Amino acid sequence: MKKIAYFIAILFLISNMTGCKRETVTPDDYATNSGYEISEENSVNTNITQANTTQDINKENIKVGVLFISDPAEGSGYSYTHDLGILGMQDNLGLSDQQIERKIVNDTDTEGTRAAIEEFVADGCNVIFATSWGYMEVTAEMAEKYPDVYFSHGTGYMSNGKNFNNYFGRIYQARYLSGIVAGMNTTSNKIGYVAAQDSSNSEVTGGIDAFAIGVASVNPNAKIYVAVTNSWYDAEKEKAASIKLLDMGCDVMAQHCDTFYPMTLAQEYGVYGIGYNSDMSKEIPKACLCSVIWNWSAYYTDALDSIIKGTWNGENYYGGINEGLIGITDLASFCAAGTQEKVSEAMAAILNGSNNVFDGEMRTNTGKIIGSAGTTLDDATITGAMNWYYENVVVVE
Repeated sequence: MKKIAYFIAILFLISNMTGCKRETVTPDDYATNSGYEISEENSVNTNITQANTTQDINKENIKVGVLFISDPAEGSGYSYTHDLGILGMQDNLGLSDQQIERKIVNDTDTEGTRAAIEEFVADGCNVIFATSWGYMEVTAEMAEKYPDVYFSHGTGYMSNGKNFNNYFGRIYQARYLSGIVAGMNTTSNKIGYVAAQDSSNSEVTGGIDAFAIGVASVNPNAKIYVAVTNSWYDAEKEKAASIKLLDMGCDVMAQHCDTFYPMTLAQEYGVYGIGYNSDMSKEIPKACLCSVIWNWSAYYTDALDSIIKGTWNGENYYGGINEGLIGITDLASFCAAGTQEKVSEAMAAILNGSNNVFDGEMRTNTGKIIGSAGTTLDDATITGAMNWYYENVVVVE
């Protein structure tokens, strides 16, 4: 049944693919609080008219290698969603199954990552997508070793503006919308959030903060209780964190982790959940209020198409709701009255630019003020310096 649901989801996403435009992100966007000093040779090239440093590849000669942190067939999590994107790209561009090679490697395994990339190259892969944060430094190293191979790394901050770029999206926009859903549907005012990393990681923390701001916009009395696993994928830790939050009385569960334990356990406890990565209502129909979703095929199609056409220029990609890269699913029929109206209002404000989520003064849970009236946080801060929690966030030890 899991495999049937998997392929139904593939067909659904393929039928709803949208294109994306690219957006340049400068070296400073990634240098801030990143722990990585951007050197001249590793800086992002922001001149979109630069001459290509790699050659275009005929479609029939394309071979794509993809690194996953877990088996995509195991469920609805991070790797599953990236693989939907790869399959959507394959369908959009008419690539054969023989042109796609997949490997599963824990992103904390440096030697394993290096060996997998070497195998990709030996097998003739000339485009390699590394989908998780921990692959970053090895991918950067291998891009220098193999300048004629295209490397594209998901999340992170490193790139060279030539054959190695970075891709991610404004997932915080969808997190904010899902926070509205959570705030409207809690009765205990205790909302759980299983997080892969602590506040030192801006990707995870920015998502938590956007979610928390969304909650506060409709329910100032609610608190978000965050349990950190310190791993991008660890099923046992994710399960334990979920149980801890549910035992505390959290009646809405959210997540930034790979498995769907926060959702399945929420259903077992008779409370609600908000899915992540893909539409989790297919596994958790009685509990899933909505899901924060990625449409990775929008990026993968655009990137590979640029390689085929010879228009690749090595720039980074950072898309959002407007580009069709991220969004939230339709709300469940059992959502509280008024939830849809609040979400629709907030969505319209994001689309017209009147709400950028991180606007004005924001108070942290330590009392510090971030931002100022009439301003919004820039991309550099959101991607590299979100190391604080919003005022309604409580970290569970």
